[in-house]
Amino acid sequence: MADVDAELVEALRRGDADSASRLVERYGSRLYGLAMRITGAKQDTEDALREGLQMAIGAIHTFAGISTFRSWIVRHVATRAYEKRRRRGSDTGEITPAEVMPLLDSDGRFKPMDDWSNRIDGDVHSILTNAIDTLPVEHRTALILHDVEHVSKPDVAAILGVDVPGVSRRVHFARLFVRKRLSEHFQSAAAA
Repeated sequence: MADVDAELVEALRRGDADSASRLVERYGSRLYGLAMRITGAKQDTEDALREGLQMAIGAIHTFAGISTFRSWIVRHVATRAYEKRRRRGSDTGEITPAEVMPLLDSDGRFKPMDDWSNRIDGDVHSILTNAIDTLPVEHRTALILHDVEHVSKPDVAAILGVDVPGVSRRVHFARLFVRKRLSEHFQSAAAA
């Protein structure tokens, strides 16, 4: 358990009057951002945050310190956010290899993707955000939890209800999808 959270965890376990407020003060903004990235809807985000924190506080006695307290809290909120997003439906699905693989040249070899990393400008944030937002919910959730929040693959697997190789595949395809979207953006910008 991280020293920074030891006192907070003990206060939550004791049921101190201000402990829930301290939890929200410490992690509320970050957890809200995480839930919003997963759900994409303000009401679902607020509900997921409230429900996730209530569940975590109610289960604080089960926190064993095996993972950090932050990742334990992230897991509770992310699980609720993912459930909310899945219930709404509409973008659940898979990314096909054709959506993420580079084109083939006339010899049947993959054309290398454009290296756009040295041309990052102000538009990249919106292009990146848009690419992540258009991912199917399972891929978006896996990418955000694993690459942004640094949640372990077994924990992401538990949240998504899939096995660890399923998480690896979703994260890999999501990265390729985002990379392809960025590459297409820079190719079209170069042509213009």
